[in-house]
Amino acid sequence: MLTHPTLDQMAALGLTGMLEAWKALGEQDPDQTLDRNEWLGLMLDRETAARADKRFANRLRNARMRFPNACIEDIDFAASRGLDRRQILSLAQGDWIRAREQIILTGQTGTGKTWLACAFAHQAARFDHSVSYIRMPRLFEDMAMARLDGRFPRLVDKLARVQLLVLDDWGTHGLTDQQRLDLLELFEERYQRRSTIITAQLPVSGWHDMIGEPTIADAILDRIVHNAHRIELKGESMRRKDRTQNLTSAENPETMEA
Repeated sequence: MLTHPTLDQMAALGLTGMLEAWKALGEQDPDQTLDRNEWLGLMLDRETAARADKRFANRLRNARMRFPNACIEDIDFAASRGLDRRQILSLAQGDWIRAREQIILTGQTGTGKTWLACAFAHQAARFDHSVSYIRMPRLFEDMAMARLDGRFPRLVDKLARVQLLVLDDWGTHGLTDQQRLDLLELFEERYQRRSTIITAQLPVSGWHDMIGEPTIADAILDRIVHNAHRIELKGESMRRKDRTQNLTSAENPETMEA
């Protein structure tokens, strides 16, 4: 229980990093005592780190990613999926987000599109960017409901403000007239303002036909394709490989999925 008034004040102000640093410094060997400037510097450093960790945890929680623990460091470049190590590590620096560019991940089911998208999103959260993940079928459901109850402008504004939006399972079915218009409005609001990651089984060459109406398709694709970094994953499904391993091993390590 805290009895020192200074510690009580730190706790009341939410200065948990400084509080822990104070307690740790108080337990130091007297022969290694720091001067007051060093004490203050160390406490401020600890508070800054604690706040950064808290923001990062909040961003991951709010993103609601399918694979929240996916990270760039765990990418398996040895698997035969056509990954370019130089391209991936370059994108991991985050310059594409600051430049408001896109990433398009395509490939067959199970090749790791969703996992890799979540790894890039995890990295973006590390850089203190806001992140949101949503599957396209769920996005269209949310938009349809928002139109019915009058929340559509607020929903589009919320999606437009997030710094990195991950749209998973793009192009699994054709679009209705309203869905085309909703997508156009969303991408118009995000164009040259925010970054987006799109995962799709359908190659980019088939997106125009999938969207349907030529004029709207041109407008949508112009806003998401011309400044996008493309990654095409190849090879067989990693889920199939994982199932095969499970037949011969008691372990079930997390694998990259899409």
